[in-house]
Amino acid sequence: MSASTPEASCPAPIEWRPPAGWTRFRVIDAHTAGEPLRVITGDYPELEGSTILEMRRDAKERHDAVRRALMLEPRGHADMYGCVLTRPVTEDGDVGVLFLHNEGYSTMCGHGIIGLVKVGLDCGLLQLPAGQEVLRIDSPAGRITARPAMTAEGVGDVSFENVPSFLLAGACSIDVPGLGPVTYDLAYGGAFYAYVDAGSVGLRVDPSQVDRLIAVGMDIKRAIMAAHAFAHPDGDEDLNFLYGVIFTQPADGGAHLRNVCIFANGEVDRSPTGTGVSGRAAIEHARGRLNVGEPLVIESLIGTRFSVRAARETRVGDLEAIVPEVTGRAYITGINELLIEPHDPLAGGVFLRGGDPTGGR
Repeated sequence: MSASTPEASCPAPIEWRPPAGWTRFRVIDAHTAGEPLRVITGDYPELEGSTILEMRRDAKERHDAVRRALMLEPRGHADMYGCVLTRPVTEDGDVGVLFLHNEGYSTMCGHGIIGLVKVGLDCGLLQLPAGQEVLRIDSPAGRITARPAMTAEGVGDVSFENVPSFLLAGACSIDVPGLGPVTYDLAYGGAFYAYVDAGSVGLRVDPSQVDRLIAVGMDIKRAIMAAHAFAHPDGDEDLNFLYGVIFTQPADGGAHLRNVCIFANGEVDRSPTGTGVSGRAAIEHARGRLNVGEPLVIESLIGTRFSVRAARETRVGDLEAIVPEVTGRAYITGINELLIEPHDPLAGGVFLRGGDPTGGR
């Protein structure tokens, strides 16, 4: 018997349909300043809850297998990031959003907001209400107001006003095994971050040092989490955890700073980190180095940039705070249908960066 030709043995992909009983998820992939965003557009379970934080808890408790399947290998990877659009939970909200990653569920995500506005409007998942120039988005951390710059080709830059951001504690010190004393600032920009000068721990914000940045970042994160109690003055207790460590250094070529965020379970943000630059703007404003309305340009590990400014001053509890406005751009990279065969032993995903991706935030 002669060998079959490829054409005879494999149906054309455009004509093939998965059998009944296979699990299917429709997604649109994009990136914001290099950081991936997988927008789940169909087949995600309906989430229960009257707030996005309640929906976040529901996703963690009842549907975490979906996150693992779509974020981890073989359908994703250790640095995949995703979001699910939900119903709004406020009277004037246009849409709600829940963010997913290798460890769990974010409370806010700046690159994700920019990406979902790009994907949502360009692909017809969302529409700007008549006479309205902004999208009012309900996130786990609170209201986000996004303003897309519309061009003849669709969405260009996206600017968004983040939740109030603030410096919680400055010039803190923690003893980290293998490093010794490490100085950091603790700030909130939709999530809590520890900001560390890269040079102070012998690092550079450079792609060649990514493995070392992950290892040191996670050591610092674990040490701070073990020693520091977190409490958002006005927030739900689900906000009270350290999301990531941000290493910073001076930048060249027009940016004010260069940084990289190590978050979740050793995930590396390719973008400058929208919530992270919000916290940085709060730090700079609190120290008198950033005036209201003044732009701060921050460069990522791979050289992409976000601009952030303090749109206005406010307060969170007894703390001085700002409302940051972040600007960046996203690009669509693919439209996919992801499949899970009924007996696939890797339906729950594979994680090869150490740690337990099933039990975190």
